[in-house]
Amino acid sequence: MRTSTSLRRKLISVAAVSAALFTAATTSVAVAQDSPTQEAAVPAAQAEAAPGTPAERLIVGYKSGAAEAKSNKAAEADAAAKGEEAGEDLDFERRLGSGAALVDLGENLSRTDVADVVAEYRADPQVAYVVPDRLNKPLATPNDTEYSKQWDLFETTAGMNVPGAWDVATGSGVTVAVIDTGYVTHSDLGANIVAGYDFISDATVGNDGNGRDSNPADPGDWTAANECASGDPAYGSSWHGTHVAGTIAAVTDNGKGVAGIAYGAKVSPLRVLGKCGGYDSDIIDAITWASGGTVSGVPANANVAKVINMSLGGGGACSTATQSAINAAVNRGTTVVVAAGNSNANASGYSPASCANVISVAAADRQGNRSYYSNYGSVVDIAAPGGETNSVAANGILSTLNSGAQGPSAENYDYYQGTSMAAPHVAGLAALMKSANPALTPAQIESAIKTNSRALPGTCSGGCGAGLADAAKTVQAVSGSGGSTGGTTFTSTSAVSIPDNGSAIESPITVSGRSGNAPSALQVGVDITHTYRGDLVVDLVAPDGSTYRLKSASSSDSADNVIATYTVNASTETANGTWKLRVQDTAAQDTGRVNSWKLTF
Repeated sequence: MRTSTSLRRKLISVAAVSAALFTAATTSVAVAQDSPTQEAAVPAAQAEAAPGTPAERLIVGYKSGAAEAKSNKAAEADAAAKGEEAGEDLDFERRLGSGAALVDLGENLSRTDVADVVAEYRADPQVAYVVPDRLNKPLATPNDTEYSKQWDLFETTAGMNVPGAWDVATGSGVTVAVIDTGYVTHSDLGANIVAGYDFISDATVGNDGNGRDSNPADPGDWTAANECASGDPAYGSSWHGTHVAGTIAAVTDNGKGVAGIAYGAKVSPLRVLGKCGGYDSDIIDAITWASGGTVSGVPANANVAKVINMSLGGGGACSTATQSAINAAVNRGTTVVVAAGNSNANASGYSPASCANVISVAAADRQGNRSYYSNYGSVVDIAAPGGETNSVAANGILSTLNSGAQGPSAENYDYYQGTSMAAPHVAGLAALMKSANPALTPAQIESAIKTNSRALPGTCSGGCGAGLADAAKTVQAVSGSGGSTGGTTFTSTSAVSIPDNGSAIESPITVSGRSGNAPSALQVGVDITHTYRGDLVVDLVAPDGSTYRLKSASSSDSADNVIATYTVNASTETANGTWKLRVQDTAAQDTGRVNSWKLTF
């Protein structure tokens, strides 16, 4: 939901007039303690030299007692043997200064091929670690000409820390459905647009001379005075869906315009909003179709979305009909992101902001406060940059647009403000996460976004969810790259229930085959289901009984679940032995369980 300095019309749900639309899992990667020889799944990032580029070489570190640790001949023989097992032609290339072996993988291997080789090495108890020989580049900002104006992506105070996520994922392989006003052609976005649909069944609302069809082009949503309601002035076209789509996936590093958050993703525009707004019935059909469901009279969707963005809303709590469509979409594996609304009111009174199974997003300004217009409350899950243009236009969110007052004219860029602008930041983040770890469920995506958020630097009266979304921290956590050196991982997948307001429980992991002490950046991956994570105290207990606090209890932390990767300086601890994750629920009324946890050395 957004507002512009030049446009203050409300797009509404016809079913209920709204001020909400406009106002002025972690994958184990090596040796599990129960099955040290079992080959585990290899995350994509551990088989790539760069996002989307399979590795051409591997760096293999052997344990100090292994013959391959000192003998090039032994390392060469081992490479040949591993290659034979994986069906590839491997070659020991040279010994690195660190003592590790550099292994050449040959040419034209797919990411799956590389992952097979990595799995062979990780299954070997004499291998301490195996990592891709990654391709590094100068740390420069994208060359998009307007990127410097996109404070919402990179500024330290209230930006979403997006650049730090791009070395892990760009959204490749993910389609995001933007359920909105459709799409008007824009050269800074067009390469990332895939087929969508026009779901507006009322020709008057559609403003394109017909009802539903396969053309989601936005003809403009301008209105004459009094056309939507008595007393309304005339308004120009908003091109709202195109602005939202640009935030998610504008083409990046192309020497022009703006950068998209998930610039490797594709956007499928689904048109549900036209003159005066859009009907719930059309929106429900769009949700269903976008997520791979069947809609009578509409061809099957060839671009099923793993993420849906709905920067729209109406007054009134979530209806059973809308909730049913959302539940079905989530059950198909699609994450649904919605705007909290722009009425400076409790979001519980607005739909779809108050629906269950969605990520409801409030808007933050450039200083990290809740934007003056943003809805708030317990149904809000997270905050993201939404901007404020009421005093300084450049404090809004810059994205792709069109200059046409009615029908399309020249493409351009402009600043908008609103929870409509905040929601696509989180939809873009969800696409990055799904790209980094395709196995993530909608619930895991929501939980990880909350768990890895940071505190709002400003104020939020009424409640802004878990805090300000942090793209880099979240993507690193779900990809398993949160500071990991790529070493051996020991995992416990035995679920342990956490008693309500009871004694602490412990989940053990026995580490063996290591030499010396644990690293100074020991990675502790935690997956805990809990209905009020603020009740939880989480500690890592070393073999000698020393404890390291991972998470403290907090009465202000009302989000669900703890899915995060913590870094612990355990360099004074002996690596081998039994490590424990200790969890205690310190308050009544909420329960949970430890699903799994892991240690990466």
